[in-house]
Amino acid sequence: MNKSLKIKIFTRSANIELYTYSKKLTGNKYPKVRLCNTTADGYFYEMLSDQDCDIAINIDEDAFLVDEDALMDLVNYVVDNNYANAGMPDGGMLQVRAFNPIITNPFFNVLNLKLIREKFSLEAVQNFDYAAHKDELVNNFSSELLAFENNGFDYDNYEPFYPFFFWLAHNFKTLYLHGVEHSDGISTILHNHDGKPFLYHSWWSRVYNTDSYHHKRIQALIHEAYALQGIPCKKSCVILLARKIEFAWQNFKIDWEHFWILGKGAWLYRHIKKSPMHYIRRTKELLFK
Repeated sequence: MNKSLKIKIFTRSANIELYTYSKKLTGNKYPKVRLCNTTADGYFYEMLSDQDCDIAINIDEDAFLVDEDALMDLVNYVVDNNYANAGMPDGGMLQVRAFNPIITNPFFNVLNLKLIREKFSLEAVQNFDYAAHKDELVNNFSSELLAFENNGFDYDNYEPFYPFFFWLAHNFKTLYLHGVEHSDGISTILHNHDGKPFLYHSWWSRVYNTDSYHHKRIQALIHEAYALQGIPCKKSCVILLARKIEFAWQNFKIDWEHFWILGKGAWLYRHIKKSPMHYIRRTKELLFK
């Protein structure tokens, strides 16, 4: 790989606690960018607009690196063999995802932005007609990559990020990676091109703070990933405080959006009528829930 290529690690994030755990496992070799309040496909376009980055490593906040060397071997392989994208098929690989295997699920990707920019435009993605190219894409996809073909997957157009990956698969080479089920029965262990396990993905991060079963399961996966890297895993007070502050800020933004979208003046009038104690109680609820 050309050593002059600039690499960054991007994470679409909604939970500061999970992001902190995931970020620490990726080391300090490359700059990290946390993308918040983005759409399901918009954060790919934010990566592409970053002209200070040639290779994007996209890692979800509930995906935990266990072997940095295996990851960098993969990045080198992607660049040296002119792949635009590497990731796990979104169907046919595991029971947890039964959708279109042409698509790589964006819990993890290596994206060769320098190569993709040669053809990329937002209009080209938006105007790409999957129905017209479906047969071609299906025929070019090797179903031998799939672990099984009976989990109900379909060559559908299911997720909002699918158009970007359809366009990508049509115009460039995609490296499909193998994933296996973790012993917890839900999480995914992702392998690189050489078959080395390098990443754990927990799934269900959206209920991390509300569902006790998934919280315990994800915490156990985090501790396992840290142990494999030989890093102490501690939940600091700083992380807990940051989570509370961010949760309060997110709720404030939701309320503010409601002000502009729903009712405007009527919304303001209803809240002005409330006593100051209402806001004191509300703040305490958000920070100490």
